[in-house]
Amino acid sequence: MADVGVRAARREDVLQVANVQVRAWRYGYRDFLPEGPLEQMTGAAAEKMWLRQWDEAIVAPPTSRHRVLVAVETILDTEGFPALGVGGSAALATPRGGERVVGLASHAPAEDPDLDPTVVSEMLTLLVDPDFVRRGHGSRLLNATVDHLREDGYRQIVTWAFADNYAVLGFLESAGWGEDMAERVLDMGRPIRMVRLSTDIS
Repeated sequence: MADVGVRAARREDVLQVANVQVRAWRYGYRDFLPEGPLEQMTGAAAEKMWLRQWDEAIVAPPTSRHRVLVAVETILDTEGFPALGVGGSAALATPRGGERVVGLASHAPAEDPDLDPTVVSEMLTLLVDPDFVRRGHGSRLLNATVDHLREDGYRQIVTWAFADNYAVLGFLESAGWGEDMAERVLDMGRPIRMVRLSTDIS
């Protein structure tokens, strides 16, 4: 069995946060991003860069409105984990009573020029380790993000997603988000379209 929850990220989480990001990107983006750019985003050199960036974001954020949250599972009993299916083998690697970071979310004041950063925040990251999907971690991270931003006085949240990332788009749309007509195109060897979604939290 495992106890689950969401909390603010701490310095000791940096390595696990970077690992979750890389694993989630490799798994979640493999069907629509070109192989070369994806390798550049998730290879050994990139991992070192993400470690530095997450350390800074967690330990010394630019403002109190820049936050990193983590979803965690605390292993209470290792008996029967092989029967759990997806994530069971990973759970076995976590010591009994140990806490494992299995997802992350980050947010900051919105920077798009058409948005007011005093009332609009951007969810920069929402990722769950592929071995721990479909356990409610994404929903808990999303709900915690909304709670924090309401407390900060924000009225709207936006996020950017790959237009072909149907899993993320479907998840956000089921939670009440919708595309707001803004888009951008990245050059990754071929054009890769991103769309902006938003939700009202006032």
